[in-house]
Amino acid sequence: MLSNVRPVPLLIGSVAVCAALTGLIWVLGGRLDGVALLPDQGASWYYWKLPEPTVLSRATAWGGYVAHQLAFWLLIFYAQTRVRRYSAGLHPVNLVALATNLGFVGLHLVQTHLFYDGLAQDVSIFSSQGSVVLLLVVVLLMENRRRGLFFGRKVPFRAAVIDFVRRYHGYLFSWAAVYTFWYHPAVSTSGHLIGFGYLFLLLVQGSLFLTRAHTNRVWTLTLEIMVAVHGTLVAVMNSGPDGIWPMFLFGFLGVFVITQLHGLGLSRMIKTLVIIGYGLAAILVYLARGRPADLHEIIRIPLIEYALVFVVAGLVWLALWVRDRRRPRPAEPAVSPAVRTPRSAGPARPGTRPDR
Repeated sequence: MLSNVRPVPLLIGSVAVCAALTGLIWVLGGRLDGVALLPDQGASWYYWKLPEPTVLSRATAWGGYVAHQLAFWLLIFYAQTRVRRYSAGLHPVNLVALATNLGFVGLHLVQTHLFYDGLAQDVSIFSSQGSVVLLLVVVLLMENRRRGLFFGRKVPFRAAVIDFVRRYHGYLFSWAAVYTFWYHPAVSTSGHLIGFGYLFLLLVQGSLFLTRAHTNRVWTLTLEIMVAVHGTLVAVMNSGPDGIWPMFLFGFLGVFVITQLHGLGLSRMIKTLVIIGYGLAAILVYLARGRPADLHEIIRIPLIEYALVFVVAGLVWLALWVRDRRRPRPAEPAVSPAVRTPRSAGPARPGTRPDR
């Protein structure tokens, strides 16, 4: 039965469940409107946290996060060590992973309405943002073999680096999604709803390990470029239509035209038209806003992401180098003098002993 589940219907059903969960947060969100919060204190301040956290608010947030994280990691480990094969449908462990994530989503929703706080009370807002950026950067590194990094050109990273990242990326990606999910309380602002919807899709992706749905190119590309939609909408909500939303929109779309576009199997003409369209759209938007001098800001996000690709690759290479250096080298077998091979000037003559 499980092997007959096809990838496309499975993904469509998963998206519907994610939308329903996001809608549930929205429906229940009004119950949290009366929670008193401190005034906003700038870009490094996370607004949605209690002025006076309690032992229970901290314990439930951190306890829920740790339990969710360990459960997800154990499921990935089980799949890698016991299942170890891809399937067109679902393995039983995939159903367990989906049910586990669904259960912890419900737990966090209840925890928010009882105690409000997430992990944001104790850690920086930049850790939450950085975890998702790191996820996207590692995807760029993993996919270098297939689609290249710069306009279809592959960067010659060490094979051992790519193999290591591809083997263990699930642990990092699950941490990024679970940590960010528990960082925020399940409140119903527009920005939170968009973010939770995106996180739910990432949790689904993480639950579909060792299935063909997990590697569906349309699905994985959609998850990659959704960050452009999320970042742009949140920027508009926070700073209005005159804010810096074009930097996020054209910054993340810049990564698309430089890298992601070239894994779709499109012709050179179509790719060229997309790149030209991207450039013209960026110029027209900045001209319409009366800020053509600010056009340079669209390169900030690509520069950061591509720099981090090389940083991550370098750190992985260094870790593997240290590991290999610390491994004991196998000792060469000793040769006993009694069994040493004698030197010979040539083949033995007929009728003579070889050692004479």
